[in-house]
Amino acid sequence: MKLRDPFGNIYFLKGILVIVFGTISWYVFARIQRIRFSGLKHLESLPKSNVLFVSNHQTYFADVTAINHGFNLMNNRSRANLKYPFYFFPPFVTSYYVAARETMKKGGIIPFLFSLAGAITVRRTWREKGKDVKRQVNPEDQQKIVKALGAGWVVTFPQGTTKPFSPPRKGTAKIILEADPIVVPVKVEGFRKGFEKKGLWVKKKRMRLLVAFKEPRKYTNMPVEDILMDIMEEIDQARGLSPALITEEGV
Repeated sequence: MKLRDPFGNIYFLKGILVIVFGTISWYVFARIQRIRFSGLKHLESLPKSNVLFVSNHQTYFADVTAINHGFNLMNNRSRANLKYPFYFFPPFVTSYYVAARETMKKGGIIPFLFSLAGAITVRRTWREKGKDVKRQVNPEDQQKIVKALGAGWVVTFPQGTTKPFSPPRKGTAKIILEADPIVVPVKVEGFRKGFEKKGLWVKKKRMRLLVAFKEPRKYTNMPVEDILMDIMEEIDQARGLSPALITEEGV
């Protein structure tokens, strides 16, 4: 393995961070809350790169942290037991996730750690500092995601918000058509009620958390709207959604 990822982060240091942060968050997920994973079998035969995980979004950090737990459970199948956090040895370090640049620049230890762990920061095209804006998509942001796909697995949240049943952004489908990755829809449940939105602080204990990895699929030469409609149905976010509502750009 190379010493650094495509963005200059040292894999060894990232591995240490995954182990330490994973063990701490394991205690929250498995002891204070009650987390369950389904569909881990779908991850076992995936290639090491060019895999895009497309998920609904309930908190800024808790759900993506839980998805990373799923990656490590898959990576260490002989130790895949939530009773103890042994499945972080060795750590899975070739994963990345898409995050709003505004969120990651607000400061604090959690955004800092997540930046080191593999955040791909992009500039929102529709909202900034709590206000609606409208700007063009930065091609460099899309290319950063494509670059990360070339090196590993990428997690993205096409709705770009924690508000449920929001329409997805077209940028996700355009990246799918450009990079032609294997796409794995991911459904998360319970995080909105169990955690504060902007951190890993527990809001309500003993919540049943779910991370469901759906069957991998490929989308080739399909309309953008059809791709997003299929994904939204898989992650149970298609209520009230129609292709006509998928009008917003952004990633």
